[in-house]
Amino acid sequence: MTGLVTSSGALGVAALLFQEGEHASGFLGIPTWAWQLANLVLFLAVLLYFVARPMSEGFRRRQMEVEERRAAAEKHRAEVQRLSDEIRERTSRLEREMEEIRRDGVREGEAVRAELQQRARDEAARVEVRAGEEIDRRLAEAKAELRREAAALTAKQAEEILSRSITDEDRGRLVRDSVERLKDAPQ
Repeated sequence: MTGLVTSSGALGVAALLFQEGEHASGFLGIPTWAWQLANLVLFLAVLLYFVARPMSEGFRRRQMEVEERRAAAEKHRAEVQRLSDEIRERTSRLEREMEEIRRDGVREGEAVRAELQQRARDEAARVEVRAGEEIDRRLAEAKAELRREAAALTAKQAEEILSRSITDEDRGRLVRDSVERLKDAPQ
């Protein structure tokens, strides 16, 4: 497109110069318009060689840099997406593990609580059995003590009754009977 504009512009300038100095002769017998046209073409060629070519190479380098940056940005975006997905997956896995740990903790807590309740029931039953045994033992001791006291009281009462109702004659007869029984007893 630039070449078309340049050549059409050059032709337009050449036509104007040709009309102006149609009959004028220039350097070396070449008309001035031809020199001007050659000068213009030479200027445009130098401009193309020294400006357009380096500019197009600069644009090409710039375009390559932009493409490299775009590719690097795309690669970076893919890396970020991969890391984001990895973080989401790790977070999800950690949440699942935490929920599992929480469930295990609740389950273990329930098991420990049930075990402690069973131990408490067993201990209460043992205490109840020991208390019953202690009560029975103390009741038996109390009954035995009561029997001893009753026997002692009965013996004392019987002694009082006998001491009031036995006479000296009865006592003598009891002593003689006891002595005779001792004599008759085998030795």
